[in-house]
Amino acid sequence: MPTMTGKLNAIQIEDILSHQFYGHLGCSSKGVTYVVPLTYAYDGENIYAYSFEGKKIQMMRENPEVCFGVEDVKNMGNWRSVIVNGEFKEITDIKEREEAIKKLISRPIPQVSGEKMRFSSDGDWPFSMYNDLQKANGIIFLIHSKEKTGRFESTEGQTMA
Repeated sequence: MPTMTGKLNAIQIEDILSHQFYGHLGCSSKGVTYVVPLTYAYDGENIYAYSFEGKKIQMMRENPEVCFGVEDVKNMGNWRSVIVNGEFKEITDIKEREEAIKKLISRPIPQVSGEKMRFSSDGDWPFSMYNDLQKANGIIFLIHSKEKTGRFESTEGQTMA
């Protein structure tokens, strides 16, 4: 079966970013590169996430230029991937922080039940238990997208759209 490879168009890129919930954040500082898995929410412009103090937050504060990768893999010959180059911004304004948390909480995430996966917005987000979102722990941040690119490989004769 012939394999088709190529670039994703803007609509396909937005589809992947909007429907996935998990990606990999790449950051670097002082000659060290660090890549970590990250759950996220996407609003068409920014990627929202949370963390606690640690290596990635320290590195992004030192160098806010980051990369974020998301994959949609059916099998080794049928996949799509998106890379977002952007800028880290820690959200400290109370109102902006609350809005970002709401985006994260409302994002459907997969729940595994037995052998089946279903999507739910009842949230396993650590701050979904707070009635007052201002009391939520952790660091809320966004990655402002500067450039988005996407690639695919398909043995199905299409871009898996």
